[in-house]
Amino acid sequence: MVAVRKDSALKAVRRLGVARPAELEAQGIPRAQLYRLVRKGLVARQARGIYVVSSHPYTEHHALAQVAKRVPNGVLCLLTALRFHELTTQAPAEVWIALPEKARKPRLEYPRLRVTRFSGAALTEGVETHRIEGVDVRVYSAAKTVADCFKYRNKIGIDVAIEALRDFGRRHRGGATDLARFARICRVTRVMQPYLDSIA
Repeated sequence: MVAVRKDSALKAVRRLGVARPAELEAQGIPRAQLYRLVRKGLVARQARGIYVVSSHPYTEHHALAQVAKRVPNGVLCLLTALRFHELTTQAPAEVWIALPEKARKPRLEYPRLRVTRFSGAALTEGVETHRIEGVDVRVYSAAKTVADCFKYRNKIGIDVAIEALRDFGRRHRGGATDLARFARICRVTRVMQPYLDSIA
């Protein structure tokens, strides 16, 4: 009986990719069972409230899957989204996420977070869902991220925004319509126009 429960618990953790105890409890797997699997070395604790099977297939985006589990209402943005879409040479030390203005700031030991506050259409438009290590991860689209970079150019640097725009132009030919739409949503059309003209 215990072996069956152990197998079903392991399968559940594997299926979830990155698992939280509450998710396992919802599937009838008590915390005590999870902690037994950790003690036996079959499951590893990644961070507070985050577990994976010991044979978990890690990818370069593992930290993003962790953040998506811990902050489900967040959307990966700015430098993290640029990196995800391969639109920058920057390698941010923190995971950048957008949250609604009144949302509570998450407290994570790891990975470190950089929280930005978005509102209205700038928060809700351009969100894509990508599957990373079995986890649904919300990230702004490439075009939305470029527009965000111009909006937050004082935070990340205008040079990063321009590099992202150039890379976007090379990788997403025909993406000008999307870019113009998100520039309007982020209210940076006038700021972006000279740079759009220079790479046209």
